[in-house]
Amino acid sequence: MQKTPIHEEHIKLGAKMVWFAGWDMPIQYTSIIDEHMAVRGKAGAFDVSHMGDFLIRGKGAGDFVNSICTNDVQAQPVGRCVYAHVCDDQGRILDDTIVTVLGDDEYLMVPNAATTQKMEKWVRGHMHGPELQNMSTELACIAVQGPVAKDVMAAITSTNLSTLKNFWGGFYQLDKIDSQNTKLVTDLLHGRGHKHGPGVSAFVSRTGYTGEDGFEIVCENADAVAVWRAVLDKGAPLGLKPVGLGARDTLRLEKGLLLSGTDFDGTQTSVQTGPGWVLDWKHDFIGKQAMVQQSAEGKYDKLVSMFVEGRGIPRHGYEIFYDGSQVGTVTSGTLSPVLKRGVAMGYVPVQMSAFGTEVAIKIRETDAEARIVKPPFVKRG
Repeated sequence: MQKTPIHEEHIKLGAKMVWFAGWDMPIQYTSIIDEHMAVRGKAGAFDVSHMGDFLIRGKGAGDFVNSICTNDVQAQPVGRCVYAHVCDDQGRILDDTIVTVLGDDEYLMVPNAATTQKMEKWVRGHMHGPELQNMSTELACIAVQGPVAKDVMAAITSTNLSTLKNFWGGFYQLDKIDSQNTKLVTDLLHGRGHKHGPGVSAFVSRTGYTGEDGFEIVCENADAVAVWRAVLDKGAPLGLKPVGLGARDTLRLEKGLLLSGTDFDGTQTSVQTGPGWVLDWKHDFIGKQAMVQQSAEGKYDKLVSMFVEGRGIPRHGYEIFYDGSQVGTVTSGTLSPVLKRGVAMGYVPVQMSAFGTEVAIKIRETDAEARIVKPPFVKRG
């Protein structure tokens, strides 16, 4: 079982630890609902160092990244972060990822923790020309998420990160954090010869997995504990709390965000899962033709979001019914801490996936009325 560089900090905080994708990770510190509401109201800090980090660079890297991503990454300027799917030649999703443009023919790809090894093998197997450096064991990542996330960041760096746009990133010095580490993330990810300023060298992006405003801080393993402690120390007066995987899951579900291995398991395509903007049909990528054909034929199951109208909590694997017949299965479900009602995602035939369609979810032998809605369940602000 692998441990992140912040593992001992979780133990000191009394976190409940669980196995997740080969990692010993905190599922909660106090309670899932308490941590969930902290992120929605103030802010939360997450250890997401278990996620992968692939540096793809060299001649032809842009063409290669574009050939494996459903979105057009190559067309983006330096600093832009792009959400995309990586699919096989049948259009089936291997993983979803965020790819950041670091420079000319230089990209940072972040695969999910459970798929990192599989993705490295697959990417290397399709690569001709550029190189892949797996930096997953060298880098840590701490996410600061919530309405006051920008204020927490202001407490650890003199740089005004409130001007950083959503889904953009860059190299910054967290100069209000003491660090004895002389290695630079800038050197690791973007060539050599950079000067070491005060504090921690980090790559910071305005991204996250909660649907709230937030930042993700990528730093050297050696700096991870210092960053974690600084975020908690400076963030506590602002209402920030440490948050585990339990609330991370309920937060992402309230926003209708996909969970790898749950909302897609290797048998679905991007046409089935959406969102629509994840597919840029103007460029060629592996799996495109299969999805063009699937979309044209219109014979597939579609991932939808559903409100439960009455009482009952939907869970993964529960059956979805329409007009008395089973038509699908719930992939993700929970009781929304914000809405105090059941919310779910699951697959139904595309012909009955329109917003407003009334279905039923079998919850403890009872058919609970539900309605297909447009995500997210909880709007920001």
